[in-house]
Amino acid sequence: MRITDTITIEDWELTEQFVRSSGPGGQNVNKVSTAVELRFEAERSPNLPGPVKARLRRLAGRRWTKEGALIIQVEETRSQARNRDIARERLAELIRQATVKPKRRIPTKPTLGSKKRRIKAKKERGEVKALRGKIDPST
Repeated sequence: MRITDTITIEDWELTEQFVRSSGPGGQNVNKVSTAVELRFEAERSPNLPGPVKARLRRLAGRRWTKEGALIIQVEETRSQARNRDIARERLAELIRQATVKPKRRIPTKPTLGSKKRRIKAKKERGEVKALRGKIDPST
């Protein structure tokens, strides 16, 4: 399975399991296993670079197992073949997202104008609060 120009996934890295799907199915609902559980052994994959694996782990969230596998479950359609294609496409898209290196944030300092506006707003707010004090009856 080809993901990008440099990344391809071998067949031994993917295992598919077909389970019964919830939802509509007519007469076949209790007979046909149409839902797909695609398991990708990401941690053992020699084709994924280390940084991509780390980003993929973060993107996968709860779909990442302790053994380092990525599990994608699809039960959108009644067709087993269509669900299988959707699962493979989702895996490919997730890996493509992981290949994108995030931009490094360059910390900036606040401008002089923004500092002055902040101080002015704080002063105004303080004056409003000062007017809320108790009134002296002697004056």
